[in-house]
Amino acid sequence: MSSRTRSARNRPARPRSDRARSTWTRLARTGLGRASAHRVRVAAVASLAAAALVLTAGCTSSADDRTSLVTRQQEARVTVVGATDAPERAVEASRALFASSPVAVVAPDGDPEAQAEASDEARRLRVPMLLAPAPAPAAGSSGASASPAPSTTGSTTDSAAADPTADGTADGSSTVLAAELERLGVDTVLTVGDVGALDATGVEVVTGASSVDVPEAGSPRSDVLAVVAGGDDVAATATARAAGAEVEALPDGVVDLQASGEAIDALHASTTTATVLIGASFASVPDPGWSVAAARSGEQLPGGGQRFFPDRRFVALYGAPGTGALGVLGEQDVAATVQRTDAVAASYDAVSDRPVVPLLEIIATVAAGAAGADGDYSNELSAESIAPYVDAAAAAGQYVVIDLQPGRADFLSQAKRYESLLSRPNVGLALDPEWRLEADQVPLRQIGGVEASEVNVVSSWLADLVASKGLPPKMFVLHQFRLDMLRDRSTIDTSHPELETLIHVDGQGSQPDKQATWRTLHDGAPAGVAWGWKNFYDEDAPMLSPEQTMADVSPTPDLVTYQ
Repeated sequence: MSSRTRSARNRPARPRSDRARSTWTRLARTGLGRASAHRVRVAAVASLAAAALVLTAGCTSSADDRTSLVTRQQEARVTVVGATDAPERAVEASRALFASSPVAVVAPDGDPEAQAEASDEARRLRVPMLLAPAPAPAAGSSGASASPAPSTTGSTTDSAAADPTADGTADGSSTVLAAELERLGVDTVLTVGDVGALDATGVEVVTGASSVDVPEAGSPRSDVLAVVAGGDDVAATATARAAGAEVEALPDGVVDLQASGEAIDALHASTTTATVLIGASFASVPDPGWSVAAARSGEQLPGGGQRFFPDRRFVALYGAPGTGALGVLGEQDVAATVQRTDAVAASYDAVSDRPVVPLLEIIATVAAGAAGADGDYSNELSAESIAPYVDAAAAAGQYVVIDLQPGRADFLSQAKRYESLLSRPNVGLALDPEWRLEADQVPLRQIGGVEASEVNVVSSWLADLVASKGLPPKMFVLHQFRLDMLRDRSTIDTSHPELETLIHVDGQGSQPDKQATWRTLHDGAPAGVAWGWKNFYDEDAPMLSPEQTMADVSPTPDLVTYQ
């Protein structure tokens, strides 16, 4: 097993000095980095039953009208082979990678030794490998498998004369197998192990490989990467190799491409243009097309992988560029801000049980006391003025969150102002409902709030942006220190795989009061959200040290912000 199969979660955090060499560094030079180059990889999973465009060079029918061996071009950029049981996954792989084949290799489900031998034969012959359901126990056998009929190496039988129900194999799996043999146009089946009787009319069944001629090779599917989760998909994997596909096995226990640095490295390094995901676990992936495209982008967080929580802890400076009145982020220039953020994050290295990532939360739209020319009581910074912070953070291996204080505007219209920045892999989005006001409200006179429906509109737009550009997941932050700031909070949609939602508790003052707010806001929160805690340099009494923050705040925060 290659080094790629080691889980990223077991790798130590990068030394602080290595953060400057993070994969985000490339973004400072390339803007969108490689994400744009991978947009073409984003596609919905097409039906395996759709008509295929096939390569037929060198695969014409012979004089005796035997079936040609024809590999299949991929209709979709991503295909999922994710049926519940291995025999059906074997069929799905065959459908995905072969249009036709005169020969197929069949082994019994549940027989590892036979499957290993069958895998070798399928790859030698360059034909699909399929699985027959294990024979049912014979009557009165007390659960023992029926003994296989005597056979002679190289012998053949005509399965048309066999009774498909004789050994109990005429179930759903055997029906699927028979249908696939018919679809492929198989003339000869090479069996390895006790596969029972095959319900395949007119097919020659051979029990010895020496009697099987190697078919004329179909066009190899060298443009396909087969990603295999788990180690029990011998047949589907053998079919992928037989078709000429590149095969990458995921580390043990990994089913989320975004969680594995090794998987991301492998997909990024591959020059293939199509992907087949093999494994039952892939059937539950909400958006396989995006997941593959994001992994192929190659962008990773410090420490490896693309998932934020619970693999990492973030430590942030908060504020607006050019002014210290709104937070410490604006107390110094861009370069000094990045250095200060790195130093504050480093103070958590010794007390955090996870790798620590520095973060900048930049207030992009600032709630204002005056209506302004547009009447929305919000001053919007230009994306161009924020870009130097994003560039510098990317070069230093830091993440950035764009914070919105919309006044009387709505969150979506303001978020769209920063689409160019949000199209970068290291930039997420924060909504600050305290400053989301009604038409008759003014900042600092009322505390605002937002309906869950508006939050969901923004998260859907952001998730679509991530998916359309093949970007890694984004952090989606919701600020809150009163329950009515996020109205109908239980209906907030946290199902987008492209986003990882965090509720940031912004309470300030005495520690007992802050702890009470922290506990209150946890009650009834949407399932699966991460949590952020804020330390105020001037307003807290007292402000917690890094050691106290990790020890006294329970549950331990995923993000700690300094203002």
